[in-house]
Amino acid sequence: MKMQQNSRRNFLKKSALTAGLTTIGNIGLAESLKSDSALNPAGKLPREVWIASFSQERLSAETPDDMVKRVIESLKGIEPFNPDVVCLPECFYIANTKMDGKFTVQQRISKSEEVLKQFSDFSKKNNCYTICAVDTPAGHGMFYISAVVIDRQGKRVGAYHKIHPTEGEIKSGVMPGPLFQPVIQTDFGKIGVQICFDSLWDDGWEMYRKQGAEIIFFPSAFAAGQMINSLAWKHKCVVVSSTRKGTSKICDITGEELAKTGFWNPQLCWGPVNLEKAFLHLWPFVQHFPAVQKKYGRRVDIKVFHEEEWAIIESLSPDVLVKDILKEFNLKTHEEVTAEGEKAQLEARKKYSS
Repeated sequence: MKMQQNSRRNFLKKSALTAGLTTIGNIGLAESLKSDSALNPAGKLPREVWIASFSQERLSAETPDDMVKRVIESLKGIEPFNPDVVCLPECFYIANTKMDGKFTVQQRISKSEEVLKQFSDFSKKNNCYTICAVDTPAGHGMFYISAVVIDRQGKRVGAYHKIHPTEGEIKSGVMPGPLFQPVIQTDFGKIGVQICFDSLWDDGWEMYRKQGAEIIFFPSAFAAGQMINSLAWKHKCVVVSSTRKGTSKICDITGEELAKTGFWNPQLCWGPVNLEKAFLHLWPFVQHFPAVQKKYGRRVDIKVFHEEEWAIIESLSPDVLVKDILKEFNLKTHEEVTAEGEKAQLEARKKYSS
């Protein structure tokens, strides 16, 4: 431990005294700066995905059919931005309508099938994926609360079934989803979904991250607030919430909010995320950051979170891959560091246990 502390101290002292190389402030330890000039000529980030999310705040209707019409009408607001994916709230078709709680299981399944067909047409028309949270059959007279993923051609390419329904939902006929569910592949990467009450458990989130999901969508009945931010940085993935009430938002892997709904835009939020980035444990890898910046300059952004001792390394150029930088400078992600630490701890316990 003493040697490690001395190494840190020597590095900081050396960095502060070195004038010929990039200073600590310039590599992002003080503040990370990004400008349009750092991007490629088309102004597009290497793995840029445009995401749109919807909130039912202030939106009500007489019937599910009316609600779907209102949602589709509201979604016209994102058409100029050509989103790659649109996320809708949990069972939005029946929420905030006078029919909520009055449908039988079979009626919910039948109506959900109609909704899926409508959003299949929506996806095809707008050349986007849609995360459409509805009800699907589970057998035994029960149903799943599901998020069906519809691709750009209007085809259903995957579904997630809510693992943790509430007690009330189970009494009304909801079946808990399987404890393992496969990641869903899209043309921009692997994604997962968690729904509403799932936010209180880590198993589903970890299930998808272990499979390489980079974005986890969160259709919900409630907004979840700061829970969304913490779930993003905890699981090192973009989290997109879509809620029946309150704020829907898009959080980056750091937990920072990239876009959200609010008083003046109660229904829609949208914006780009760049998936060509990695979440790093800071020490000792910070020692290599000056060399990374010296070689790549504006093509790479390094953002440091001082007190948390995290760092985000992000490619701003289509010809630079983050995985190549990690390999070249022997940098390890936060997940790799914690996994190696846990392995060493287990080995030590085994070796020295009586």
